[in-house]
Amino acid sequence: MSLEPHLESQKARLERLRVLLTREQGLLTEGQVSSEELATVASEKQRELKEIEAFEAQRRKAQQRLGYGMGRSGARQAAIQAGCPELWATIEQLATEVGRLNQLNGKLIHLRLENNQRMLNFLQEAAGAGLYGPDGQAGLRVGQVDSRV
Repeated sequence: MSLEPHLESQKARLERLRVLLTREQGLLTEGQVSSEELATVASEKQRELKEIEAFEAQRRKAQQRLGYGMGRSGARQAAIQAGCPELWATIEQLATEVGRLNQLNGKLIHLRLENNQRMLNFLQEAAGAGLYGPDGQAGLRVGQVDSRV
């Protein structure tokens, strides 16, 4: 496979990943998160990441086999020699954007987890404070007098 079709395929995968990350971000910023949708996006994202990594490994092997240096400078040089430096620049930009989106989504997930933990802690404390009695009625609060006595 020559470099240009390989890079076009890689670009398409990165674009699909960007769409998935944007969709994931939308789900994470909704008030009520659909766990099914989020799981579907996560699964698709994992599949896409695996394909991207497999393609990248293939490209790096070919790059090394053809005598180009490893890393970004070797990849850029290979793209220049193959006549597709603009395509390579687009891939680098997409990869940067995808990385930024993925990092932001990770932060959003972390914030949601922290918020859920705070709510769980509050509910556990409230349950321990006896907000509701065995009869389902609100329990006593500090400073309140029990009129049932």
